[in-house]
Amino acid sequence: MASIDRFDFNISAVGDIRALKRYNTMVGENWPVVYVLNNDGEAYVGETVNAARRTEQHLANAAKQNLTEIRIISDKDFNKSVVLDLESYLIKHMAADGKYRLLNGNNGIQDHDYYERSVYEDKFRIIWNKLRKLGVVSRSIEDIENSELYKYSPYKSLGSEQFHTEMEILQALEQYRHSENGARIIVTGGAGTGKTILAIYLIKLFADINSKGAEETDPDDYLDEDMEVVYAAERIDNIEKIGIVFPQKSLRSSLKDVFRGIKSLSPDMVLDTTDVVNNYLETGEKYDLLIVDEAHRLKCRNKGHLSFYGRFDKCNENLGLDKMTGTELDWIYKCSRNQIIFRDELQTIRPCDIDAGDFKEITEERYPSNVVYQALSTQWRCLGGNGYIDYLRKIMSGTATEYQKVEHYDFRLYDDVGKMHEDIKRLNEEYGLCRMAAGYAWKWVTKKDKKAYDIVIGDTKLRWNSTYDNWITTPNAVNEVGCIHTVQGYDLNYLGVIIGEDIKYDPETNTIYADKDCYFDQQGKSGVANDPEALREYLLNIYITLMTRGIRGTFVYVCDPALREYMARFIDKA
Repeated sequence: MASIDRFDFNISAVGDIRALKRYNTMVGENWPVVYVLNNDGEAYVGETVNAARRTEQHLANAAKQNLTEIRIISDKDFNKSVVLDLESYLIKHMAADGKYRLLNGNNGIQDHDYYERSVYEDKFRIIWNKLRKLGVVSRSIEDIENSELYKYSPYKSLGSEQFHTEMEILQALEQYRHSENGARIIVTGGAGTGKTILAIYLIKLFADINSKGAEETDPDDYLDEDMEVVYAAERIDNIEKIGIVFPQKSLRSSLKDVFRGIKSLSPDMVLDTTDVVNNYLETGEKYDLLIVDEAHRLKCRNKGHLSFYGRFDKCNENLGLDKMTGTELDWIYKCSRNQIIFRDELQTIRPCDIDAGDFKEITEERYPSNVVYQALSTQWRCLGGNGYIDYLRKIMSGTATEYQKVEHYDFRLYDDVGKMHEDIKRLNEEYGLCRMAAGYAWKWVTKKDKKAYDIVIGDTKLRWNSTYDNWITTPNAVNEVGCIHTVQGYDLNYLGVIIGEDIKYDPETNTIYADKDCYFDQQGKSGVANDPEALREYLLNIYITLMTRGIRGTFVYVCDPALREYMARFIDKA
């Protein structure tokens, strides 16, 4: 059973910690432990094999002078891998708990597997509950893990693939950032492969470097492979003006809230593309680095309908671009020296989203640079893993030929949309963050008549999302139906997806096709209304994107009878 010992954080604590004995072992100077330093508003979490020496080092650090107490967490079964994991666990949960503003950087936080890890993870929850009883933390693990502060935390542990990509990014920046055209890193990956997590992790990493306040590196506190990223990050300099771009308004709102509570981050770092242009024009200075997430949602003017022509054209004019051919990607390249861009071409959902061909032409021909490509493929969101994603794509493309059991994932097909909604509400009571979503196959009647209903299927009457801004977390969201623009980019526990009659199935040709008369997103239809194959591709992208939002499960109701019968061959009935 783990022990938690408290000491005043002063010079006398060094001797007291050195003399700390537990389990017939001197745990204060020759044993792997985790410690928490804090005062009323700030905290620092660390791990070490010599707590007394580390305490002495912290006492000499000016940034720690205001901290008042230290707690040593020890256990007879701790080893180096365990304390590294517990340190990471406490950092990411305490950052989202909100009681303290953490002083930690995120250098070297990486996900390691080790012997009997699942056993130790159960111990971590017990340790958390002990800290909660002591008043060191305030919220439950379940509450924290459903919060946006946790889901978008820059303290998330990186998997091995993300870690490798991070190293490639740092090396590319080190090599090219001072060259004439700078460094451009394009990271591709499907839904749930951790693009947003890596993007947020990186901006925290660079912000800490800029603040010059990152913790002094002690090699004894890292595994060898972690030290690689620590040293690589420390070699990056002169990247001072940085920002992170989110084309989607709903995600920007969420990330601004997260950045308010993180040391060295600021809501002002979270940008839309217009912010980037305006800042460049006002200051005359390019960004040293822009990180762009969800770059598949960057807009063009010449292939589809926009909702903001005036602002779009003004940005093009001010940057010396032709209003018909200038794009938001052009703005990024013109206003920054170096870029890290995260993109999934299968999540382009409107004709005004820059497609793969134009993205490549703009990147490689209009603005030649030192382009480095990286790819993420490991599935982190859906517990069904890559097997579920691949199977889903086969079903939705009409190429599935046989039933496949999806392991570790709740994938169900409903005959009654009302029952699906009831199950989502029930699961929301148990897990939180369970929602309904649909394709844009119903008009938005409640935009003008709040008492009306938008989606009426039999006896079930539902309304579209009442807001675009951070709809997922609004109190009434579980009673409403989200659309692609309020759900894309978010992680949910369960999502119930209504597939409208904008896509249908032809049993004679065994094909899924688009019905433009049942699709009511005018911006989504503009430019492809008379191109059935292009419209079909966008609609399938929308539904696949929706059906990869759920961590634990995806429920489906299908309006078109023939499509429902087709999908019933491959999805378990509810």
